[in-house]
Amino acid sequence: MLTEKQLEDIKSLQKTCEEHENILLKLNWEMLKNRDHYVKQDFFYYEEDVLKGFTAIYGFGNKAEICGMVHPGSRRNRIFFNLLQQAIGEVKNQGYRQILLNAPGNSQSAKGFLSKTEAVFVFSEHQMKWEGGPLNPDTDLVLRRPEAADFPFEVQIDVDCFGFSPKDAEEYNRRLKMENEQQSYIIEYKEEPAGKVRVSEENGEAWIYGFAISPEHQKRGIGRKTLISILTKETEKGNPVFLEVEAKNTGALKLYESCGFKAYYAQDYYLI
Repeated sequence: MLTEKQLEDIKSLQKTCEEHENILLKLNWEMLKNRDHYVKQDFFYYEEDVLKGFTAIYGFGNKAEICGMVHPGSRRNRIFFNLLQQAIGEVKNQGYRQILLNAPGNSQSAKGFLSKTEAVFVFSEHQMKWEGGPLNPDTDLVLRRPEAADFPFEVQIDVDCFGFSPKDAEEYNRRLKMENEQQSYIIEYKEEPAGKVRVSEENGEAWIYGFAISPEHQKRGIGRKTLISILTKETEKGNPVFLEVEAKNTGALKLYESCGFKAYYAQDYYLI
């Protein structure tokens, strides 16, 4: 687990970097707050007790994503390069088979750094916010907490919808249950499991993650009904609702747009 001071230092550095470039960094706070004490995932650079650089690893099955930042006044000192090399070395030690570096789409400093590397751009991810629309929940659809008997179904969803291997999907779901089980839901339609989703509520915002409908239940409108159910509950609480989707996933993008979501920012991913 990261200490409270470390979390506050990361938050302070993030604010400074974002304001300096007018960017949004994707630091996956849900995961930062639930780190495994026995796994090295975070790398810090301090000067006189002030955090000047930070890089983090986020594991998703056999894929690791890396995101980092350096204080604007401490750049061009190879701080990020050194932190990144430490992170890459640890990723390889932990057996991940793919490494992606995440960078804000409009960050000129990130683009400058990446232009000097052999990193290859692979895709962009849209961050979207719900801007409003009709909400008519379907009473046949229920979002319920997972039970032990649902575990094989949850694993298979990741295999079928996200391209995980069975082993990676099982390990990933076990880790999720240790970190944030309270945010996970089974999507049940007409009393039959049809998919799964996670809804993270923090700082007065709701974020939708890991949203997938099993192949045998797709093209029946269940995805739309699920979104409407989540939107109804979160707007009743007064929470704005956000989600992320790959730009190349045109089917999901069209669904979200038709439900009232609009893209407001992009994150770019590079293979390293």
